[in-house]
Amino acid sequence: MDTVQTLIHDLSGLPAVVRQVEYRTKGFHLELELALPELVACTELLRTRDFYLVFISAVHLDPVITVIYQFASFQYPCRIMVRLPVDAECSVPSIAPIFDGANWHERETRDMFGVLFRGHPYLEPLLLAEEDAELKPLLKRGGALKTAENIGWAAASDQQRDVEP
Repeated sequence: MDTVQTLIHDLSGLPAVVRQVEYRTKGFHLELELALPELVACTELLRTRDFYLVFISAVHLDPVITVIYQFASFQYPCRIMVRLPVDAECSVPSIAPIFDGANWHERETRDMFGVLFRGHPYLEPLLLAEEDAELKPLLKRGGALKTAENIGWAAASDQQRDVEP
């Protein structure tokens, strides 16, 4: 079993949707859809497999904001895109204790989208002035929201397949 297939097998042990996608069209090799409770276990697994955090951001969709994580491997060519919907309080667990680089990305995502990262060591404004801390400049208004289907996440193409555990 090659390294990507081993990783797929390990990730399939989590309650997650794991898809192998075409790197040339997507820019990453694996796509994961997680629920909130699986985030920490997933990132701990990636950390033990010598992955590093590339970025964290979010997208404001209907009905809920989705936090986007991208990881890459030090050992072999593999990039992973993780999507995680926020909870009713617009919060997710912080992964800053697992990946030090998450600190800055989580603070930026809080500034721009208002996502709270539970357990973050210093979730203070990073880019916005103190008086603009509640501005949330990347949140969309009413009719401007799209669904995951409208932006192409939900429909599986012929270049993408779900991976069975």
